[in-house]
Amino acid sequence: MENMHLLAKRLAAIKPSATAMLFGRAIALRAQGVDLISFAVGEPDFDTPRHIQAAAKAAIDSGAFRYTAVSGIRELRDAISYDSKKRRGGIEHAADEIVVSVGAKHALFNLALTLLDPDDEVIIPTPSYVSYPEQVRLCGAVPLFIECSEDQGFLLSPEALKGAISEKTKALVLCSPSNPTGATYSARQLGAIAEVARAYNFWIIVDEIYSRLIYDGFEHRSLLEVAPDLRDRIAVVDGVSKTYAMTGWRIGWVLAPRAVARACEALQSQSTTNPTTVSQHAAVAALLGPQEPTEHMRKTFESRRNRLVEGINGIGGLSCLMPTGAFYIFVNVSGLLGKSAAGVRLSDDAAVSEWLLQKAKVAVVPGSAFGAAGYIRLSYAVSLELIDKGLKRIADAVKELS
Repeated sequence: MENMHLLAKRLAAIKPSATAMLFGRAIALRAQGVDLISFAVGEPDFDTPRHIQAAAKAAIDSGAFRYTAVSGIRELRDAISYDSKKRRGGIEHAADEIVVSVGAKHALFNLALTLLDPDDEVIIPTPSYVSYPEQVRLCGAVPLFIECSEDQGFLLSPEALKGAISEKTKALVLCSPSNPTGATYSARQLGAIAEVARAYNFWIIVDEIYSRLIYDGFEHRSLLEVAPDLRDRIAVVDGVSKTYAMTGWRIGWVLAPRAVARACEALQSQSTTNPTTVSQHAAVAALLGPQEPTEHMRKTFESRRNRLVEGINGIGGLSCLMPTGAFYIFVNVSGLLGKSAAGVRLSDDAAVSEWLLQKAKVAVVPGSAFGAAGYIRLSYAVSLELIDKGLKRIADAVKELS
């Protein structure tokens, strides 16, 4: 008998990660011999660049087996500071304003537990990353969603932000470029949000894990750079997972005011302690070493994006905007809703996702998981060959609908 009644009540407030569940399901189907094409998981399909692998091997050979400082080795925090100052308009963070964690999601989790009290409200523009609201709920706080429509480019407007602020507002979460939409805030748009924030007192958590994956010459700007006067209320989350194809190495970090960083360090000291020592040395090489492999990956993602967007927009009943960052497209499936094939009626985005999995052997993530019903998310962190093969499967499946 399962003793569910013995579990902590806080777990009733959260749901498992939809993307993680789909990843597990894809692994299981492939293990059964199913020829599955997965557009579901946000993980680069490239190998970690060789110079980063070499740095990890060298660290092992030099004896990097032991605990480090909870917040990470000084070499890595200095490298993060150097890289961030270069990419964020000269805004500098000292080593004691940086905490290295077990991935960017862990850094976000530390921030949530550090900043939020029960009944605090956290403004989350949707569509949004699946873990933001769940981490808020784990703290007993309340996620307050602002729907950002497709005709707004899936971006938060200053008017909508101002209308959502209350005396309970503790934080705003911004992701630029966005998971799941790939939408990216310009300097002007960030400036308008900052203008609203100046009139109130709340934290701004900025997730910039995809900030190096930008296309069409779009210039990524950080809120730190646009509004340096708000530095004491801004926490930036970043990491090596997406940019350097290092998802499994599990290294992310937060750059924050000293008091917040030290609180995150104290919290982490009672959970994971330091992130993996060898991975930290690899991350130093990622940040300070050759950047050509990263640029190659970025250009490859851009060509894949173009192919996938063109293909999806050529299928009747499906449409999507051209994203400027990350490696996702967010597809409007409203043209398929209400249609049927082989006795299956597509009533919502979850039904569309399940139907594509069963009929086309293509895995996607329903938009409702990101707070946006009527959409599906596809990742283009897959080869052009698989993109073309997946597009044909989707198109053939859609032709059967009536």
